[in-house]
Amino acid sequence: MLTKEKIQKTIQSLPENPDIELVIENLILLDKIEQGIKDADEGKVYNYDQVRDEIKKWLK
Repeated sequence: MLTKEKIQKTIQSLPENPDIELVIENLILLDKIEQGIKDADEGKVYNYDQVRDEIKKWLK
């Protein structure tokens, strides 16, 4: 879950005068990581064979 504390830590880790794009990119990355962790905890992941099969479909 993306919390105010995690957002604040992310912003504090940035350079002193970051561009707004850098701030947004870092917050989006943090959100994606949090979502990935949540999905993994809920078992919403693919195993190796499923990924391999999907990639084969894409490359056809």
